[in-house]
Amino acid sequence: MSVAGLKKQFYKASQLVSEKVGGAEGTKLDEDFKEMEKKVDVTSKAVTEVLARTIEYLQPNPASRAKLTMLNTVSKIRGQVKNPGYPQSEGLLGECMIRHGKELGGESNFGDALLDAGESMKRLAEVKDSLDIEVKQNFIDPLQNLCDKDLKEIQHHLKKLEGRRLDFDYKKKRQGRIPDEELRQALEKFEESKEVAETSMHNLLETDIEQVSQLCALVDAQLDYHRQAVQILDELADKLKRRMRDASSRPKREYKPKPREPFDLGEPEQSNGGFPCATAPKIPAPLDQPSCKALYDFEPENAGELGFHEGDVITLTNQIDENWVPHPRQAHGTFLWHELPPPAVHTALTCAPQTGPQESSSLCSAEGQI
Repeated sequence: MSVAGLKKQFYKASQLVSEKVGGAEGTKLDEDFKEMEKKVDVTSKAVTEVLARTIEYLQPNPASRAKLTMLNTVSKIRGQVKNPGYPQSEGLLGECMIRHGKELGGESNFGDALLDAGESMKRLAEVKDSLDIEVKQNFIDPLQNLCDKDLKEIQHHLKKLEGRRLDFDYKKKRQGRIPDEELRQALEKFEESKEVAETSMHNLLETDIEQVSQLCALVDAQLDYHRQAVQILDELADKLKRRMRDASSRPKREYKPKPREPFDLGEPEQSNGGFPCATAPKIPAPLDQPSCKALYDFEPENAGELGFHEGDVITLTNQIDENWVPHPRQAHGTFLWHELPPPAVHTALTCAPQTGPQESSSLCSAEGQI
């Protein structure tokens, strides 16, 4: 940097410090210029945020946007012209439906319906790709160009204007100590920069109809996408309803279980070295024998008496005489019994009345098992 350049930078820094710290006033710009500058600033913020939100609208998944940005950077480094596209969520859903529909097979109503829905979702993904291309070409790219060129150029002119204003104000306050020719040149450069910045801002604000046409292109692309999406979904809905009608009209198949095959457990393995274990013989249950139900608890008092509890059913096995009924494998003895009315308990035993605290009833002495 030349000596003149260093001096100019010093002048601007000194004036800026005196304004920020010392409260010195600089040259005021007119109200029209300030209003124009404010509108340009709002336009710049609007375009920047709309661009970011439009990209989120086309691809809401942050992970997919990050992956796409990385792939775009790699493709630019490699010199590739075509950038990779977004992984549309409709396409991923369609691939999932088709895969599981094929696994279920053609005999499944649900499997066939999944195949139909999967194909429709893939068509929606293709339509969404077309929407992305249209919006990028006719809306995103023009706005991005506006940010990168026009708005950036205006910011450059405004920054240059501010530097020349600081230089002019510094020299104006030191009039008399600075040559008049140098002060006049500073004023001319300031007015020149102001005129250039004002012209660029005016051109941007007067041609904002271009941004309106770009916004119209966005809406047209959305309309075209939604029309095609409605047509695809209408066709899918008709197919699914037709499948429902066909399925309801077909007779239902009844389930018939297959006959069970006998299962042979085979010879059980011996856990004692191969020697079979002796099993106790099973005592066959007595059939068609008289029985009775105990009305009271009875604790044996003498040897040979049979003890029982209230509600026990006692089977009469055999009769030795009028009072005794022997049974060699069970507990036996003399007990008091109430003759039951069912025919199964009728017997030829001789009954004798029993005296004592019990209720008067037809009782006999017999032997039996519980």
